[in-house]
Amino acid sequence: MVEKVITLENISLIDFLGTENQNIKQLAAAFPSSKIISRGNEIKIQGQTPEITKIHEILSSLIDHYHKFGKITHNSVNRYLSLDQMAEEEAITTAPDVIVYGSKGGVIKAKTPNQKKLVEAVEKNDLVFALGPAGTGKTFISVALAVRALKNKEVKKIIISRPVVEAGENLGFLPGDMKDKVDPYLRPIYDALEDMIPAEKLKYYQENKIIEIAPLAYMRGRTLSNAFVLLDEAQNTTPAQIKMFLTRMGPTSKVMINGDRSQIDLPRNQRSGLIDALNTLRDIKGIGFVEMKAEDVMRHRLVKDIVDAYTKADEERQAAKEAAIASGEEPRKEYNSRRNSRGSSSRPSEAEAAE
Repeated sequence: MVEKVITLENISLIDFLGTENQNIKQLAAAFPSSKIISRGNEIKIQGQTPEITKIHEILSSLIDHYHKFGKITHNSVNRYLSLDQMAEEEAITTAPDVIVYGSKGGVIKAKTPNQKKLVEAVEKNDLVFALGPAGTGKTFISVALAVRALKNKEVKKIIISRPVVEAGENLGFLPGDMKDKVDPYLRPIYDALEDMIPAEKLKYYQENKIIEIAPLAYMRGRTLSNAFVLLDEAQNTTPAQIKMFLTRMGPTSKVMINGDRSQIDLPRNQRSGLIDALNTLRDIKGIGFVEMKAEDVMRHRLVKDIVDAYTKADEERQAAKEAAIASGEEPRKEYNSRRNSRGSSSRPSEAEAAE
């Protein structure tokens, strides 16, 4: 028999314990093998260690809830008891290749060789870059790995971020406050989390900052310790932003950076932070790099063909440009373009004449 005593400090006992200690009686009824006794501002728990640990965790959550909302109700106690039950069900041993079980009972696991490489890379390294086209599962697998780490208590929180970059649309014209404006950019993250965590539990995690989803700008000045940290759509960061993000990494943290080099939405004269980081960090030991390909695409069968077609077109344009430069045609084309933009009748400047 183990005994643990919790002291309630700066807490209104009637608001926390309920009328005639109803809240404590409700908690005690859920754990009939243990004794929960309330005397004054102390709660004494007696029982076996595993159950004592569960009761202590629930009481700690109730204390946090009280400090946030000022009262504990019958529904509050029910909610935290339900969350404990969910956690117990999730603790069931999973098959070796299963990352997590979805919120609707589905199995979430790596399905392609490169997705499996990504899972292995995260297990071996504290910092991993996942690169590849749309639909290859970068975001979904990354979020699943983060959820697994949280459920296995390898980390205390999940922090997920994306740069807010306008791709042909104007953020200022979207309705609502800043949260309303940036939420559409973060929607893929919410979708993935909702597939893996029951709605009630996800709400609890977000309310208590166990799962944070925020624009990249919110990361400045923080040290991200004991967390699974994911930066998605990293191709739309600047070199300064990605350096800022990488230097937030704290002890006992896992960091993943996802990006697609073919979907850069930055202004034409702005370098991508992802490309810059790949060139700068490529030779550092302890950093994993996984390249996803068109064959990893898990969306509609046409998506793979679309990705292949665009990749081929990009390669042909690049080859044509290199051939033009090699033959000396490219500078003349640029000169003619500048001249034509002002009209063919315009006389060249002295600098252009010197060309």
